[in-house]
Amino acid sequence: MRDHLRAGIAVYNAGEYHAAHDAWEAFWLDLESGTDDERFLHGLIQFTAAVYHAANANWEGARGLAESGAGYLADLPADHRGVNVGAVRAYLRAVAADPEHVERAGPPRLTHEGTAIMPEDLRFDAAAIAAGILAEEYGYDEEVIERGAEYARADLDSGRANSEFVTFVMDFARDAANRGIIFQRLRQHVEKRRARETDVDGLFE
Repeated sequence: MRDHLRAGIAVYNAGEYHAAHDAWEAFWLDLESGTDDERFLHGLIQFTAAVYHAANANWEGARGLAESGAGYLADLPADHRGVNVGAVRAYLRAVAADPEHVERAGPPRLTHEGTAIMPEDLRFDAAAIAAGILAEEYGYDEEVIERGAEYARADLDSGRANSEFVTFVMDFARDAANRGIIFQRLRQHVEKRRARETDVDGLFE
């Protein structure tokens, strides 16, 4: 859960309010309804959706999501799982009471263990999750990201800490300005690696 949690927080803090929930949704759907963690992730998903609607001046949508999100987070500790739930809950209650609150005060940054983490703060596994959801958000071929992450993990497992796949996957998650170029370079490396694997497999057929 930690990697999914941190990936979503970093993506949210980078201003990707719509994409952030994808880091939590699949994990959340597998949790038993009504548990603290299920309500926690459900509340964060509602929070990011409320912020997204507020950013797009959909006041009614923001208000409804703020009400439901505050409800899910109502009984949780202010620092559940190391996240600043108290600040999120206060913001949601303020928006539920007055949607125009968003014009007077911006949404809080999400923090984990006291730090407002950004994509560049993520370790590889969390960065790979972030890369996958950003690929989906912006229409990049998700299979390239998934295969790149698979090769990166294989390289790390074999002791190749300087793997180009690790670098490209992490850069894709954290460098929005050059994301298109990074993706093209990652695609080229994935295709080369797959071609080498195909050649080796052919030797044993």
